[in-house]
Amino acid sequence: MNLGLVLIDIQNDYFPGGKFELSQAYQAGINASKVLAFFRKNELPVFHVQHISSEKDAAFFLPDTKGMEIHKSVFPSDGELRIMKHTPDSFFQTNLKKELDSQKVDHLVICGMMMHMCVDTTVRSARNFGYSVTLIENACATKDLIWNNTIIPASTVQATFMAALDNSFANIMDADGWIKQAH
Repeated sequence: MNLGLVLIDIQNDYFPGGKFELSQAYQAGINASKVLAFFRKNELPVFHVQHISSEKDAAFFLPDTKGMEIHKSVFPSDGELRIMKHTPDSFFQTNLKKELDSQKVDHLVICGMMMHMCVDTTVRSARNFGYSVTLIENACATKDLIWNNTIIPASTVQATFMAALDNSFANIMDADGWIKQAH
């Protein structure tokens, strides 16, 4: 098994003070940084996926803004690849698959934001491409959603997506448990 870490959209606009703040973003960033530290210590490949809005009426991740920058908790080091994307799928019209395959990665460890959009889409796409996936649940963040005039709390959104992905699409673990098992 050749591991690769994929960090999806852990960008400033999702953190307190950003243009689209998520619930528990700070805690998710801390947990993602723990997993990132493990990958760096073990010299394993890391891929930072960064969403840049391409729609002219977009509210966040606007080009050349502080909000679209990768958050300091997981900021790329020299040699770590950045993959730019413009849709929820980190594989769609990007070079992510090419880069993963060039480094012979066959098992992805995924952390990121937003769980209900880009993380979910990318996990499912990764499985369609034949990758094994471990999703670090407490290194992901989402927000309250509204459906039929009902507010669905972020914690329920997060739990629902984890339950839907578990086993069929990904092995769901928390950061500390994954790091302990990976040693």
